[in-house]
Formats: sequence, structure tokens, C-alpha cells
Amino acid sequence: MDGGIEQNPAYGTARIYWLPDTSVFKRVPKAGPYARKLILLEKFHRTEIANTLYCRDQIKPLVTSRHKHLDRRASLSAIAAAWKRLPWWVEPVAVVAALTLFGIYSLTVVIFFPGEYREYLSPFYSPPVGRPDWLPWFITAPMFVLWIPLGFRATCYYYRKAYFRAFFWDPPACLAGAQEKEPRKPENYRGERALFVINNVHRYFLYGSIVVIAFLWYDTFLTFFPEGSFGVRVGSLLWLVNVVLLSLYTFSCHSFRHLVGGNKDCYSCVRGGNARRKLYNGVSRINKKHPNWAWYSLFSLLITDVYFRLISNGVIPDLTIIG
Repeated sequence: MDGGIEQNPAYGTARIYWLPDTSVFKRVPKAGPYARKLILLEKFHRTEIANTLYCRDQIKPLVTSRHKHLDRRASLSAIAAAWKRLPWWVEPVAVVAALTLFGIYSLTVVIFFPGEYREYLSPFYSPPVGRPDWLPWFITAPMFVLWIPLGFRATCYYYRKAYFRAFFWDPPACLAGAQEKEPRKPENYRGERALFVINNVHRYFLYGSIVVIAFLWYDTFLTFFPEGSFGVRVGSLLWLVNVVLLSLYTFSCHSFRHLVGGNKDCYSCVRGGNARRKLYNGVSRINKKHPNWAWYSLFSLLITDVYFRLISNGVIPDLTIIG
């Protein structure tokens, strides 16, 4: 194939590859401006500057003061700065440990433990659905819903980058020493094939996840009305924080950003263009921290469910703040 576009989620970007020299103009005399731009982009990708496209954390993007929200880097906290000084292998190992432990915990919870206690519903059990009696014991009701948020996270651009690096070491990190550990040469990359083709339906998992988020907001609303009257407890606040973080992760998604305005080249050419432009800019502000929301929401799910297990088993009381 002479040209096309490839996307390697491990780098978190798409790379355009085309015939690398201007001799293509001789072979394709009628090459239009689009083809010429692709050729120039390929020449650009072969320069040192191109590394910033694949290892974007190592350079600060140049943005105007009016669009500071598009700058992905901010002043690092002391903890973040210390994390950056750790050996390159610490991050992929930490990702493997975190995702594996979360997967084991969530699977154990939905198979062996109940999910409802008083006005609380475990986030792993929302929305509640029925289960046919003829199914095997290890296929429980939450599994009829959990495939939606699971598919949304598994096909998420950030999580694809995370597990490609952590589990497949493809590559494990951007540092030169780390890329020497990569089992595959970069020029041999042929795109996401076989099972990974399912990543192309990420936007449809987004639509389903929005429905699940709506149910989680309803469940959170119910926690503020224990026994039919308004009240605020530690649990209700925890449920609220959890659903806010899940919403930030869901609505900072790149596909949602594309849906609300990224698919338009001219806002003044469409009805409601100014409103869509403002919405797009708003989503862009939270999109720049999409990886943060991914991890915060993952840990908030875990903490919320652990709290649910503790109060339902009488280990700790659910303290009342108001009511």
C-alpha cells in the first residue's frame, strides 16, 4: 500500500504515512493539494520535531493565552514531579497492578456479594436488572450492564494507551531506554487487528455509558432521601463525588468532544453554531485532564463500593450530617 493513516494507541496519536519523497509527483502527476500535504507531513514525521507527536509529555505545547485550557501541561505538584523522576518502568508496572486488582475485585463483588442495602445501591449494580433462573450461577444480573462501562473504558483512547504500554510494552514508555524493550519494531506496526478491531465502536459504548450515568445520578439522588425525608449522610456525599467523577470521565471523552462540535469545521455555517462552539470549548477544558478523570473515577468506584460493604456489614456506621 502506498499510503494511508495508521493509529497507534500506545502513542496516543494517529500517524500519517505516505510516499516519503517528492518523486511521487512524477508518478502521480495529478496529485492534488491533499496528497501534497500528506507528503509534507510524512517528511515532517521523519524530523526530530516529530517526536513531540508521539511523546507529547516531554514538550510544552505552544498555545495563546486565550486558549490556555488546551495546554495539557500545567505546573507540576511536588508529588507529580517526584513521580516523573522515578524509573520509566514504574508507571507500566503500577498500571498493570492497579487494573488487575480492580478487575479481580469487581468480578468478585458482582459474582459473590449482594449490591443493595437500605437506600444505597452499589455502583457495580446500577441499574438493577433481572436475571433468568436458568443461567449458570456465575452469570449474575450486574453482568448484563457492566459490559457497557467495561467496553467504554477498554476502548477509551487513554486506556488503550495505558494497557498497550503496560501489558504489551508496545512501547512501555517514551524514553529511549524504554523503547529498546519494545518487542516490535515501530515500522512493523500494522494497526489494531483481530480482537482490537472492536475499539472502532468506542462511540457506541459512549452512548450506552451515558444511559448508565443517568441511572447512577438517580441512585445518588435517592441516597439524599433516606426513609422518604431529606438527609445528608457520609454515604450520600460519597455517592455524589463518585457520580461527579464518573460524569467528568464520560463527558471529557474524545468521542463526546467530537460529537458536540469537533465534527464541524465552520460553526458559523450551522444552526446553533455559537452554542456548539462554547460547548466544544467547555468539553475541551475537561478533556485535557481526561487521563486524570479516568483514574479518579476508577478509584472512586472502588472506594464507594468498599464503603458500601463496610456499612452493609455493620463494620462502620453511616454517619448522619443533616437530617
